[in-house]
Order: sequence, then structure tokens, then C-alpha cells
Amino acid sequence: QVQLVESGGGLVQAGKSLRLSCKASTNILRFNVLQWYRARPGEQRDLVGGLSAYSGGNVVDSLKGRFTISGDYANNTMYLQMDFLKPEDTGVYYCKAILRGRSYNYWGQGTQVTVSS
Repeated sequence: QVQLVESGGGLVQAGKSLRLSCKASTNILRFNVLQWYRARPGEQRDLVGGLSAYSGGNVVDSLKGRFTISGDYANNTMYLQMDFLKPEDTGVYYCKAILRGRSYNYWGQGTQVTVSS
């Protein structure tokens, strides 16, 4: 059983930064997919980006320049560094993982990020 635990969310003013963590209960190299998603109020979950052992962290084009994904493989943790936050970044941030050779999606419980103007 894989568990993912997100942390680091909170209330922050626009223009400030937050770093979210997603800690896995297993070696993150076992995952074929390890990603961040966010659900903004009233919207479905959208992909933020992901971490690959081969290519590092990548975020979707619309968030490049403000968000960065990295990993600490020794501690089985993926990070999401969010800079120059905007009110529209408000939402619940989740991490998702899929084990190599499997298809089941593991999700964390999410962490709330609120950006005030």
C-alpha cells in the first residue's frame, strides 16, 4: 500500500512563495508517474507538473517561471516550489503516483493553498 502525504500549504499574500512537499511511503524511484495536481475552487483537478528520475522536474507551460518541481530521492519526497504566487493559484494541491508496471492511481489527501490579494 502506497501512501502520499502532502504538506506545506497555507495562507500567503500575493507575490510571496510557498514550498509544498509530497512524501511517499516508498522509494519514489518505484513510480513511473509522480505528479502534482491542483483543484482550484469550483474546478476539476488540473496537472501542475511532474518529476522524472531521468529528466527531473517539469511544469506545464502556463506555470513555468513561477513553479518548480524537484525531488529528494533519499527522503522519498517531491517538492513544488511556488514563487510569485497569485490569487488564482488558490486551491487544493495534490500529488499523484503510479507504480511502474501498474495502473492504479495513488493520491494524497491534498494541502490547501490560499493566496490573498
